[in-house]
Amino acid sequence: MVGVGRQPVGIDELLQRVRAGYRRIEAREAHEAARTGEALLVDIRYAALRERDGLIPGALVIERNELEWRLDPQGSHRVPEATGHDLRVVVLCNEGYASSLAVASLHQLGLHRATDLVGGFQAWRAEGLPVEPATP
Repeated sequence: MVGVGRQPVGIDELLQRVRAGYRRIEAREAHEAARTGEALLVDIRYAALRERDGLIPGALVIERNELEWRLDPQGSHRVPEATGHDLRVVVLCNEGYASSLAVASLHQLGLHRATDLVGGFQAWRAEGLPVEPATP
């Protein structure tokens, strides 16, 4: 919140500040963590992007506007996978920007192991990692 005497920051500075608070991960590391059950991949892309580009097999799809409600372990609207604050969540968006802001919000909810995917879905796909078509 901008207070008296505080200058607002631009989005680039905000992203830099947010990302300084945790370690982001690359696509191959995210794939391995999800494959071994060490992390829950959460895709926050909107429907049109999922339909256009496909889905990551096994990733939980939660659109950005529902993310906090679905992943809060104490929330009444949580998904079954939201088992506790120690859950390792890897959030991905299309290119890795919105996911960073989403992680900041998850950290405020106490999900201290939340991180995001550098480059988002596009980096995942560029690495040749598994993608399946979205079903209409």
